Amino acid sequence: MASKPPKGDPVQDAPQVAPARHAAAGLPAIGHTLKIAQRQMGVRRTALTLLRVNQKDGFDCPGCAWPEPDHRHKAEFCENGAKAVAEEATLRRVTPAFFAEHPVADLATRSGYWLGQQGRLTHPMYLAEGAERYEPVSWERAFDIVAEELTALDGPDESVFYTSGRTSNEAAFLYQLFAREFGTNNLPDCSNMCHESSGSALTETLGVGKGSVLLDDLHQSDLIIVAGQNPGTNHPRMLSALEKAKNNGARIITVNPLPEAGLERFKNPQTPQGMLKGTALTDLFLQVRIGGDQALFRLLNKLILETEGAVDKEFIDAHTHGYEEFAAAARDADWDDTLKATGLERARVEEALRMVLASERTVVCWAMGLTQHKHSVPTIREVVNFLLLRGNIGRPGAGVCPVRGHSNVQGDRTMGIFERPAPAFLDALEKEFGFAPPRHHGLDVVRAIRALRDGEAKVFFAMGGNFVAASPDTEVTEAAMRKARLTVHVSTKLNRSHVVTGARALILPTLGRTERDVQGGTEQFVTVEDSMGMVHASRGRLQPASPALLSEPAIVCRLARRVLGSASRTPWEEFEKDYAAVRDRIARVVPGFEDFNTKVAAPGGFALPHAPRDERRFPTATGKANFTAAPVECPTVPEGRLLLQTLRSHDQYNTTIYGLDDRYRGIRNGRRVVLVHPDDARALGFADGSYADLVSEWRDGVERRAPGFRIVHYPTARGCAAAYYPETNVLVPLDATADTSNTPASKSVVVRLEQSAVD
Repeated sequence: MASKPPKGDPVQDAPQVAPARHAAAGLPAIGHTLKIAQRQMGVRRTALTLLRVNQKDGFDCPGCAWPEPDHRHKAEFCENGAKAVAEEATLRRVTPAFFAEHPVADLATRSGYWLGQQGRLTHPMYLAEGAERYEPVSWERAFDIVAEELTALDGPDESVFYTSGRTSNEAAFLYQLFAREFGTNNLPDCSNMCHESSGSALTETLGVGKGSVLLDDLHQSDLIIVAGQNPGTNHPRMLSALEKAKNNGARIITVNPLPEAGLERFKNPQTPQGMLKGTALTDLFLQVRIGGDQALFRLLNKLILETEGAVDKEFIDAHTHGYEEFAAAARDADWDDTLKATGLERARVEEALRMVLASERTVVCWAMGLTQHKHSVPTIREVVNFLLLRGNIGRPGAGVCPVRGHSNVQGDRTMGIFERPAPAFLDALEKEFGFAPPRHHGLDVVRAIRALRDGEAKVFFAMGGNFVAASPDTEVTEAAMRKARLTVHVSTKLNRSHVVTGARALILPTLGRTERDVQGGTEQFVTVEDSMGMVHASRGRLQPASPALLSEPAIVCRLARRVLGSASRTPWEEFEKDYAAVRDRIARVVPGFEDFNTKVAAPGGFALPHAPRDERRFPTATGKANFTAAPVECPTVPEGRLLLQTLRSHDQYNTTIYGLDDRYRGIRNGRRVVLVHPDDARALGFADGSYADLVSEWRDGVERRAPGFRIVHYPTARGCAAAYYPETNVLVPLDATADTSNTPASKSVVVRLEQSAVD
């Protein structure tokens, strides 16, 4: 049963709006899951594939990085996970005949949704300089083209090697090994655009740039604070963990500018009771203004300090540094300033304090709502201060929980995908492989775009992802990519990045997580690391979408052999044939992976060591957990303007658009909407259903415009607005980034609304 892609590019700028919902999942989620899966895969393939998702002998979901429980349901997937699997295991195909029919100029006019719905790529494709269409190319010729351009550079740092989160540990390790043996640390990745602020803050304060909790810690906690995060859409299986925590007696505080259905009530589709009644998750909703989180946590810290017996002095004396300076700054927190910055009522903050003081085990979870502001790093450091005050690091049921997005985005960083590698990691590489890796820092995402724009980088190679659509300042990013000599994308499906090309371009099709990977006559498996530092195997079972596909490790190994030649002492051919040989080398280079092949053979995998969690040891510059005392910041918005955050629809994952509905927010058949509080919209002269252009305002004076957005009156925090990316990435200035982490400030964009020509 073949699945056909949609014939026309559907209109996305005429959305229909209904009341928002106040519960997530339930029967509608099951129905929507099955509808999309069967449309893409057919009935039999749907059943065979979905029952292997996230199972111990199956494959890791290509969607989010939420960890699996030890005891797993037969349907251990969520609605959006099923969509991700269906998109990868689809029966639709993009063959050379498709590219013959569609010149690049035509494809460039299509929406990202339409491009993604065409199906799986089947053959390597090449766009020659001056050509109008991609044409099929052999793998050998494709690698020759990359080698021609790389070896013609004036130096290795004129190349950029980008990585998305879905790359396996094995492929990521090989990829960074190749880049460094070639001579560059230009290894930007999607972490630069999401949780880089978390890593920066946690490394400074705790010594480890990852979360400190395991799944059981959530189940054991007394209080869970979910800040700047929407699990119902972005990682729905987290709702099951929150439900279990609630059943065990935990209370939940939600801190968010928007009410989110999943955090109001969860109707667990895995249980009859959950389907019928559901579980109310949030005990207290703090509807904070965008960017007000640092002020909120600073005030809570002041109030904890003022409460006798609330501070864990024994923990602070034994394990922390900088307490006095932090305490002096916290005591200066002002109620009036905080309420203005947060938009909260005093009574709500006092209620939150009572819940905090009643908890002996507190977890704080967060995502992009905290990480994508100018002051994101000090905000997360203030969260750490909050937890340190009451000894909530290194205690069961307590800790920091940055919830990563893409599957294995955390593992990629662990494997060395980082433009600023630690000297110890480079030392280990040099000892193991016998070459001297570069020591100077490379380019992150924002700096890579600048380098391409300015002609300082000439070859762009992407291992997965959709760089053009994911990056900020869309017009600048697209112009920068078009200045490259060569752009290369290792991909499973068509996306916007394939039609915004350098002078020459390659599309290299690869195996997906769902597919069987046979190398050297032996079936291989790969490994991934989830959001909580658990490493486990992933084994695909489906026949590859095309016999012409190569795995990601095979692509890297063949490219390395072609580019580096006989001068390389690395056994690339052996690595291509046997991924266990790659894991043996990882075991000798990356701490925590000792005896890797044996550990990963255990069902469910193994947990990486985490010194703050496991032994209350903090590998920071001071040897202790560091309190910090940064000034409190929050965005300022001129009169008549709004503060915009970009976010996902329920029918998307990152830049992959599965459909045109956002069921929980009541949006159907469209994406060009902007959610605005009714009072703000009226004050600005916009009725519900009217249309506006969104125009961002920043210090460079450049006008960035996203035209034709339907105004939706929605209960956002006052003075705030929200709209979907990637459509609104055009509004995010390239140079508007977080201090320290350089992450694009996509959650705090000052915009004005102008009457749209659509009206």
